[in-house]
Amino acid sequence: MTPENIQELQEQGYTIIPQMIDPAWLAELRAAVAERMEIEGENAGAEFRKEANSQRLANLVDKGETFRRVVSHPELLAAAELVLGPDWKLSSLNYRAAEPHADSAQPLHCDMGLLPDEKGYAVFNSVWMLDDFTPDNGPTRAVPGSHRAGTLPPPSHPDETIILGRAGDVIFMNAHCWHGGTANHTDHPRRSLHGFFVRGDHPQQQYQKRLLRPETLAALSPELRRILAIDDPRNDELSSTGSGKSGFLR
Repeated sequence: MTPENIQELQEQGYTIIPQMIDPAWLAELRAAVAERMEIEGENAGAEFRKEANSQRLANLVDKGETFRRVVSHPELLAAAELVLGPDWKLSSLNYRAAEPHADSAQPLHCDMGLLPDEKGYAVFNSVWMLDDFTPDNGPTRAVPGSHRAGTLPPPSHPDETIILGRAGDVIFMNAHCWHGGTANHTDHPRRSLHGFFVRGDHPQQQYQKRLLRPETLAALSPELRRILAIDDPRNDELSSTGSGKSGFLR
């Protein structure tokens, strides 16, 4: 991140890193998503929750090395630590696509419905653009500076702005910042990945240790085991009963 990115993340609650996904990796991620959607069909996203008018995949760490490269990207980890401090872990890695010509808008929300507390910020998210984010295809909207409000948002707000970018760009967001998706009015889905992190004293949105297949667990590097909190007894206690929280999905 540049000093300008850091300032934007701290002051407005989000920033865009241009072309963080190189063209070859972008093609690889798109192909991996298409393959998973074909394999999972009607069950796509079932490990977490489905969303009306949107395509979803969940538990993506378990579904290919190309996805695991997302959650271990050094720029991403540095941004997560900037927001959350040194005590952080992956909460979930999901795919979401706003369906074409569908009311895929989301209410403004804070991720997992969490607010900052005496320890500071608790949630950080990243949006990996697999397509251009244009004014008409369902881009993310956010209210700049709202991560400092200390309250949950109304469904919409007059100061909200849409976040535009090119395929390959990545949004880093303090996920207390009020944000949500918008409706897609085009002929094509608007695709993205969401790499979501949470402070260590909260449960993971998706309990990684429980979801990952034995062969995936066995192949994880020490770095990924740390990122996923695989060997963290505190996370086992928190996430075994507290996972599954969403800011707006019920």
